[in-house]
Amino acid sequence: MYQYDVIDREFLTDRSNEFRHQVTRRLAGELTEDQFKPLRLMNGLYLQLHAYMLRVAIPYGSLNSRQARRLAWVARTYDKGYGHMTTRQNIQFNWIKLKDAPDILDALAEVDLHAIQTSGNCIRNTTADPYAGATAEEIDDPRVWSEVIRQWSTLHPEFSYLPRKFKIAITGALTDRAAVKVHDIGLILRRARDGSLGFEVIVGGGQGRTPYVGPTIKHHLPASSLLSYLEAVLRVYNRHGRRDNIYKARIKILVAALGAEEFGRQVEEEWAKIDQGRADLGDLELARIRGAFAQTPFETLPAHSEAFEAAKAASPSLARFARNNVKAHKKPGYAIVEVSLKAVGQTPGDATADQLDVVADLAERYSLDDLRVTHAQNLVLPHVKLDDLPAVHAALEAAGLATANIDLISDIIACPGLDYCALANARAIPIAQDIAKTFADPDRAETIGELKIKISGCINACGHHHVAHIGILGVDKKGEEFYQLSLGGSGAEDASIGKILGPALSADRVAPAIDTLVDTYLAARQGEERFLDTYRRVGLEPFKEAVYAQAD
Repeated sequence: MYQYDVIDREFLTDRSNEFRHQVTRRLAGELTEDQFKPLRLMNGLYLQLHAYMLRVAIPYGSLNSRQARRLAWVARTYDKGYGHMTTRQNIQFNWIKLKDAPDILDALAEVDLHAIQTSGNCIRNTTADPYAGATAEEIDDPRVWSEVIRQWSTLHPEFSYLPRKFKIAITGALTDRAAVKVHDIGLILRRARDGSLGFEVIVGGGQGRTPYVGPTIKHHLPASSLLSYLEAVLRVYNRHGRRDNIYKARIKILVAALGAEEFGRQVEEEWAKIDQGRADLGDLELARIRGAFAQTPFETLPAHSEAFEAAKAASPSLARFARNNVKAHKKPGYAIVEVSLKAVGQTPGDATADQLDVVADLAERYSLDDLRVTHAQNLVLPHVKLDDLPAVHAALEAAGLATANIDLISDIIACPGLDYCALANARAIPIAQDIAKTFADPDRAETIGELKIKISGCINACGHHHVAHIGILGVDKKGEEFYQLSLGGSGAEDASIGKILGPALSADRVAPAIDTLVDTYLAARQGEERFLDTYRRVGLEPFKEAVYAQAD
């Protein structure tokens, strides 16, 4: 991962000291809440239903063991013993006291972590493929480019007060594990026919009240021109983006209003005005950033592990874990291990302080001191030797982290919902838990296959329900919590927005409705079709008829 230098660390220390002064003034009554709010939000501090919530940036989802242990310490010392992984590859602490926030930021800065620009109308934490540097699909490492954007965008004077928050995601692989098509800007690394490195640039994706799959406005942007082109996109947005209506302020509204072709034309026009020699990253600076990523010291290993195969044959639980949570690595003798934070009965995305310590130890001992957070609210040990998989599995199992359900029906994305969030209309966590219990049988889950359920407690769509195979949106009906189902969404390379199934259901009817949807799918499935494939072939009506006929 990127190695911070003296300048990086001095910046974090200065920012932490500045925020300490702001908090002191707020506690002394020298700042009103209205005056303090934009200051705390620019440092990731929200005022939620019960307490302050601190959102800590995990740039492009990458951590080392020292950082993971510090996050565990924060959870144990200042929270209620756990942290919550988000769909932006960040971690949230939900029970923070204002007086403690400066001390927490100081402690985070000691291990090169911070909360800068995890909120506010600025360029937020750039997210990336959690398999970066480990998958053979990769054209180039997206973490390098994410770091380029992080350094360029942090406290950028022109883009610190945009019309609305701004989110960028990058993938270096054709398999999209970063949901790039539903971001304000999505970047896909590609090679041109002449072998030159570039980006497909997607602008205007997003969810919330008006969900869109972003259109491509440039099919091949030379990699060397990335920053000047991003500057042009943001200038067009900053100039025309609406500031009179918070619900119409995102760039997706502007792109939809102008049309992708006209928006792209204006970006090209603005780009031509920019001094690209000044704005773009020179070869030496790009080499410096690449060089600041520690080289991964892979060993030369055989592609087959007799020890691993023997252990699988002797352990059905390890065999199941290998089928669902272990993925192919670019280097022979290694594997990518996904660690599910979705055990039955667990809050999706939560990790206890003790569990964070366990995965930190495993990352240090078995994964070349590398740990990732995924946008699906899970963790990844990206570089595990095949020979070490039985030991890793055993340690995860002892910590309650060996649930073998990645991309299966109980691997549910859920926002904190009305249990924590002041914006929510309904709870999301209990619904996720009910569904996970309904599908607790691991054999049935494997029979169902890939099925991505995502739950949001309000229309802001922090749970990505619009791009779920089965999406669930909490709505308020005269003070009661109801849930609207949608089908056919995808946040992957085949991105699509789900269609509403029908009238919203009461909380007690959601899990049975999911059960009916699954039965309908299994009855209609052909061959190895996923739920999404079957839905796209047969359409909405068979599912709608089954759910609402049952309700009647």
